[in-house]
Amino acid sequence: MITVKRKVLFGDCDPEGIVYTPRFSHFALEATHEAMTALLEGPAITTMKARGVLTPVRAFNLEFLTPVTWDQELQITVAVLMTGKHSFTLQVEAYLQPRVLAFTATITYVTLSATNKQKVPLPEWLKSALSAYAE
Repeated sequence: MITVKRKVLFGDCDPEGIVYTPRFSHFALEATHEAMTALLEGPAITTMKARGVLTPVRAFNLEFLTPVTWDQELQITVAVLMTGKHSFTLQVEAYLQPRVLAFTATITYVTLSATNKQKVPLPEWLKSALSAYAE
């Protein structure tokens, strides 16, 4: 599991200071990109593309559990939930202090060839890196 910190900024919020709903998807996606960067020991999207793989999102599920407001800090954990033949799923959990679960998300990425954009099997190097963070 990898933990990413995210401070809620003024621009993330509505006039009442509560985070705009679409921003939660950004928080979750940003956290998975940061986690994959740590996992691959380099910029995630650039590293995968250089190795011939693109990973667009195939499925996204988000559940809101408590309001999040301006200037709060989220502790966002990312873990590998599942690896499949052509995809992998990451579990995201975002906490406010002290350990109040704010939202959860599951994001499934599919593996495509960087050259022809066709589905390809999950490469062994990626499957191996992901297995180090499987729940």
